Amino acid sequence: MKGLRSVLRGRAAVLTAAFAAVLAAGALTGTTVSQAATSQPCDLYAAGGTPCVAAHSTTRALYGSYNGALYQVRRASDNATRDIGVLNAGGYADVGAQDSFCAATSCVITVVYDQSGRNNRLTQAPPGGFNGPAAGGYDKLANATMAPVTLNGNRAYGVFVSPGTGYRNNTTNGIATADQPEGMYAIFDGTHYNDGCCFDYGNAETNSRDNGNGTMEAVYFGNSRGWGSGSGNGPWVMADLENGLFSGANPGNNANDPTVNHRFLTAVVKGEPNHWAIRAGNAQSGGLSTYYNGARPNASGYNPMKKEGAIILGIGGDNSNGSAGTFYEGVMTSGYPSDATENAVQANIVAAGYAQGSGGGAALNTGSTISLRATTACCTTRYLSHSGTAVATAAVTSSSAAADKANASWIVRPGLANSACRSFESKNTPGSYLRHQNFQLYLHANDGSVLFADDATFCSQAGVNGQGNSLVSYNFADRYVRHYANTGYVSSNGGSNSFDAPALWADDVSWVVATPWTP
Repeated sequence: MKGLRSVLRGRAAVLTAAFAAVLAAGALTGTTVSQAATSQPCDLYAAGGTPCVAAHSTTRALYGSYNGALYQVRRASDNATRDIGVLNAGGYADVGAQDSFCAATSCVITVVYDQSGRNNRLTQAPPGGFNGPAAGGYDKLANATMAPVTLNGNRAYGVFVSPGTGYRNNTTNGIATADQPEGMYAIFDGTHYNDGCCFDYGNAETNSRDNGNGTMEAVYFGNSRGWGSGSGNGPWVMADLENGLFSGANPGNNANDPTVNHRFLTAVVKGEPNHWAIRAGNAQSGGLSTYYNGARPNASGYNPMKKEGAIILGIGGDNSNGSAGTFYEGVMTSGYPSDATENAVQANIVAAGYAQGSGGGAALNTGSTISLRATTACCTTRYLSHSGTAVATAAVTSSSAAADKANASWIVRPGLANSACRSFESKNTPGSYLRHQNFQLYLHANDGSVLFADDATFCSQAGVNGQGNSLVSYNFADRYVRHYANTGYVSSNGGSNSFDAPALWADDVSWVVATPWTP
């Protein structure tokens, strides 16, 4: 026991020294910096004796010495790819490189690289127990600009997962298997979630299928009640252990697992033989809280565990892909991290200064009234408008009838599905909103459903062609509001539908935010 205490004291001293380096770097001041702290999360895990075996982030380096690529993007215009690295060793994403490469087209994230050196990179998830919507049954790739953030004033993008999107690695190196100990954390957008299965990050089956109880160990975030829940209405941080989302010792509801919806959320799951824990906290301030710390679930098949060692992001172990969420960074470790190590990592995360970013373009202030003018050369006198339930572009001038002017005027509302995005209420038909249905735009009355809220929410970005704004569907993040043959659609940049045609796509999805015809 004396020897063990000496080892623990030694680890604590190393960890304290590493944490002190974070403080010495000035990272806790909240000041904008271009150089990140000397010690990053994986340095802290290593100091605690539980090194990272996978480290994924699209926003920053997770080692103080890391100077490689964070992720790769592919643009639609020519299918060329580019790796996006860091501004400096241990620093933030070089987002300018992405913006330049993706200008005048759209980009998707094709690879999230592993910074640990073990090559546990994440790529497009293949079909499994469930097929994805992309070619060959693969899942979709994330829109590369849908999750803008800043870190201490430095712009970056997260991984925006809409239903059907997913990443995976079934052939990994060093990830825990069977009942081996491991830890993991992820930074999520605590306001972006749904009740679909399953927005996970962590350990899963190596054949993309449900291989039975205990074959997974992943962080889950959302408000699904099908296999487990916490207190309140959710969302909750839970553990996906396969055939069960667990919030405590027992299957089903566990009241000690609270509803958490911080804009930036730190979510932690860790496990070792007959012991596991859930922890979480606000990634912008404060520490971590422990929601469960105890024995493996009181259900057959979870003790001992049968983990297989694949890594998933945004999906369930069997490629169930109905979930939604946003991921910024996360790691997996060898060994069961101490609370002290995780507390130091949380302090580093807070010091990173995560904050809501802007997609660019004109500000869409809620409560304001606007008109949206087309920028395609053919159609610069046409505005997004409605006639009854149909949505199309219409030519509007100062001499137009009052009803035509009102039909082309929209009240900007907080997004019905997510207030960080926007919904557009008809100026002359109160309670009716712009929404998509079967990829075509309509004006429909708000029926209060989750589906309507999702269909009527659009996230604003700088105009793809450099003019005005582009509006991206919240629940189909590869689709932008477009006029095609004057009719309104949500359109992908190339696809099977005529309105997905790439010709003039960048112009057709870019809209000038104009003074409203009917204020």
